[in-house]
Amino acid sequence: MGQEKFFLGRQPILDINQKIIGFELLFRSAESLCSANITDSFQASASVIINALTDFGTNEVLGRHKGYFNVDLEMLMSDSLELLPREQVVVELLETIEINSQVIERCRELKKQGFTIALDDHEYNPAFEELYTLTDIIKVDILQTSPERIPEMMQLLKRWPLTMLAEKVETAEQYAFCSAQGFQLFQGYFFAHPVVLKQKRVDIAQLTLTKLLEKVMREAELSEIEETFKENPNLTYNLLRLVNSVAIGLRERIKTLRHALMVLGLQQLKRWIMLALYASKSDQGVFSPLLEIAASRGKLMELLVKKQQALLVNTDFSDRAFMTGVLSLVDSLFEVSMEEMVQQLNLDDDIRRALLAREGILGHFLQLTETVEQADFKMASQLMNRTKLTPDHLLEAQLETINWTNGLTGMV
Repeated sequence: MGQEKFFLGRQPILDINQKIIGFELLFRSAESLCSANITDSFQASASVIINALTDFGTNEVLGRHKGYFNVDLEMLMSDSLELLPREQVVVELLETIEINSQVIERCRELKKQGFTIALDDHEYNPAFEELYTLTDIIKVDILQTSPERIPEMMQLLKRWPLTMLAEKVETAEQYAFCSAQGFQLFQGYFFAHPVVLKQKRVDIAQLTLTKLLEKVMREAELSEIEETFKENPNLTYNLLRLVNSVAIGLRERIKTLRHALMVLGLQQLKRWIMLALYASKSDQGVFSPLLEIAASRGKLMELLVKKQQALLVNTDFSDRAFMTGVLSLVDSLFEVSMEEMVQQLNLDDDIRRALLAREGILGHFLQLTETVEQADFKMASQLMNRTKLTPDHLLEAQLETINWTNGLTGMV
């Protein structure tokens, strides 16, 4: 794979039902972060990207999802592009590619071979009409495109059987606008941002889940936890699906909460109960995008902490790192402020400081996982220096996290 170091970013792409169907993969050369020359390519070289995907295995990086990734002219024309699994890869043509007969012919070849073609950061342009016949997906940057222009553009593009994808969708309002305009796919973290409801409604199921989370965090007696589970059969169902997933790899099938406690122990069971909360609040169940991101945050934080031997003097520190990552989205889960959630839970001071102010060691690791999610690699590089991590540490932990998270929904 050569000596070039790079960062890997993954940004979720969801369908109209808010189910994750793919990730845009972002490969950023580590060297470019040190360069003052802004004309340098931010993307890692084509050979590094192709080698990374073939060396790691596309399945390791993507699981059941499709992978969207940017190609420049060099990569588009490279024969090695054809080494990638066409049924799982979406080839995104960067807006910097000049469209000519050679590019159109190459897209025609790739299309015949079964690749999916997307145009990145695109606005309707008559000069692209021949290319539209070969294109499957048009990506529109909603922050760069004026809202007034979008309805007209959507109308013009209806002449071709295109799937429209809105990118940089970061709020519920943006999602609602794009959905109303006819977009079918959405890229961004809009589902992970809390919508704090001004009008409080009494949601019995939510009260049950909050009560359960509080009991788990203070390590109440199992009989007490079992009583709360009886009030929510859906929660029991999701918990058993998760603990029987391939992510754990148990030899025996777990049938009850008490059985799970005997096999896993309270500390491990606590993790799965927390993840089951995310599944139970969503129509998607274990396929909830919030569950996938919360699980990824928790696992990545746990693995990064384990790479710091000095932090492992305290044996439960990696467990606390996992908890912090998973709990960092409870405000979105329960639609209340993080301050309110933290007040209700029996949390250690370092977890509390990390969740509320991104302070302390756990706060720094949480900040790092969030900046990697947002593909803010410059900030990630600075935070890695602060936590004494290298790009290799991060990449190893990311790949292990992706593989583990894929296992959550690869049910036995």
